[in-house]
Formats: sequence, C-alpha cells, structure tokens
Amino acid sequence: MKLDSNNHSVFSMYYHLVLVVKYRRKVINNTISDYAKEKFVSLGEKYNITLVEWNYDRDHIHILFKAHPNTELSKFINAYKSASSRLIKKDFPPIRKRLWKEMFWSRSFCLLTTGGSPIEVVKKYIESQGMK
Repeated sequence: MKLDSNNHSVFSMYYHLVLVVKYRRKVINNTISDYAKEKFVSLGEKYNITLVEWNYDRDHIHILFKAHPNTELSKFINAYKSASSRLIKKDFPPIRKRLWKEMFWSRSFCLLTTGGSPIEVVKKYIESQGMK
C-alpha cells in the first residue's frame, strides 16, 4: 500500500463524496461535469485534497478523493459547493431556469470513508456510475 506523508504523519485517507443537484434536476452533462471537476481540482489544491476518480449522472456526481489528516473536510465541501454553484450558474445561464432557487447543489451530501473497501473496488464502482 502506498502511503502519503507530511512532516509529522504518514496516512492513507480516501473519501467517496456524492453531491446531488437541488431538486434532483437533470442538468449535468459532459460540459458541466468537466467544469465542476476543474473547480474541484483547483480548490482542492488549497485544502490538500487530490482528486482520484470522478463520474456523474444527470442529477449527481461521485467523487473519490484523498486528503491530509488536517484537512477540514466540511469546510472544503461547503466552499466547493458554494463556489461551484455560483460559477456554474454564472457561466451556464440556462441552468438557472431549471432550478427554483439560487442553489445548484442540494444542502445535504454523502461523504464516506473508503477504508472498508479496497480503493480499486470503489474506483470501479464510481466508473460504473453515470448515464444509464
């Protein structure tokens, strides 16, 4: 197993995050997904978060990422949801018509640690998600 490290610790911390579009609106396509993924990667750098796998369906996204032990995950997730929501609505105005209020993402999210499953199993699961 390959471990990450910093000055004071060695670790392997993988998470599976699922974000759902508000009202389960089916607005995500390749362009929106790529845009959201790009924002995740750029913001993740500031929080010591590295994207491992990404996939989407029309109304939600699956993200496998790794983080450092000192990363404040809830702050990162809220910052990501706020920033990506604002930027998606700004850069893709037709999406505003599909949502009833200002939010792009649902308030809730699902965050799972992946320690119980081998990472390859989780990666294959995420790869299998998507447009049906």
